[in-house]
Amino acid sequence: MADLSNRPSVATVDQMVGRSLEGHRVLLVDDQPMIGEAVRRLLADQPDISYFFCAQADKAKEAAEQFQPTVILQDLVMPGIDGLDLVRQFRQQPATAQTPVIVLSATEEAATKAQLLEAGANDYLVKLPHQIELIARIRVHSDAYKRLLERDAAFGALERSLADLTREREKSERLLRNILPDSIAERLKNNAQTIAEDFPSVSVLFADLCGFTTFSQHVDASQLVDLLDDIFSAFDHLANAYGVEKIKTIGDAYMAVAGLPEPREDHAEAVAGMALGMLEAFRGVMSNRGLSMEVRIGIHSGPVVAGVIGKHKFSYDLWGDTVNTASRMESHGEPSRVHVSAATHELLRDRYRFADRGEMTVKGKGIQRTYFLLGRSD
Repeated sequence: MADLSNRPSVATVDQMVGRSLEGHRVLLVDDQPMIGEAVRRLLADQPDISYFFCAQADKAKEAAEQFQPTVILQDLVMPGIDGLDLVRQFRQQPATAQTPVIVLSATEEAATKAQLLEAGANDYLVKLPHQIELIARIRVHSDAYKRLLERDAAFGALERSLADLTREREKSERLLRNILPDSIAERLKNNAQTIAEDFPSVSVLFADLCGFTTFSQHVDASQLVDLLDDIFSAFDHLANAYGVEKIKTIGDAYMAVAGLPEPREDHAEAVAGMALGMLEAFRGVMSNRGLSMEVRIGIHSGPVVAGVIGKHKFSYDLWGDTVNTASRMESHGEPSRVHVSAATHELLRDRYRFADRGEMTVKGKGIQRTYFLLGRSD
């Protein structure tokens, strides 16, 4: 089997294959023009053989690059370079690393033949060879080389296809993991039919931009999208930092949860830390842009059902009373404050400071006691 360690580049192989379809291409390197003319005459009546003569050994590599032969005929003894060294040079050059080399010599010695074959030559002929034998050797070696080129070109095309497929698969995976939690994306890759789970204790966060609807009526679309991208990118960064799972954005609203898909006991603390960070990050974005909007955040803790819906556009979402209550905590809250339920307060009260808001009527939930999250306890 041929050694492919010195295989030419894919572009070079494709170029060589194109040339190979033209027939057999013979390059003769010999310092005697008389030999060059004699070989030309031997091959003259062969319409499928193209011939090129190079009388200077130091120009042989350049001639091979330009002519792209399918067979190289080479004299053994030339001024300025040893025939063995020239064979080695052809083997070290990517364009001729696999090109068959037939050495021509006035003598036929077994030791010399062995040295040439060890150096990388493919064949040995006493010059001037008989026309029939020369043409037969050229055809045999040239056909073998062209098959090698075609195989390498096919292999290169396969490599390119596999590389393209790998890039597309990686792109699809990145997109999938941008939409879904990593563990959920992995389960979908493994052909999970239905993904739906109960989580007994999580903390859900909702955030909404106060005054955004009015603001959006006075700016163009690109400015609006750019602002939301700036804000939500800052929120996403905080979600990653605290290990909180972003669920989705709806218009100018942002939803996230801690405690799923991987359960964690400190879910309320993770969401609280993120919420306080969101207030600071939002103020930074507004200050940098010279705007005066505020953000309102609500949190509630409890059980939820989580799962993937959709067949073509996947969505990982949450359902249950906990989600509705968290949404109510946001909508019943105040600008630039984090409004939390009694359930979340119970989980955090030993580590965080709160302002008791007292009892209030929450739409659809009746009278509830709620709190504003102020920060960590000393």
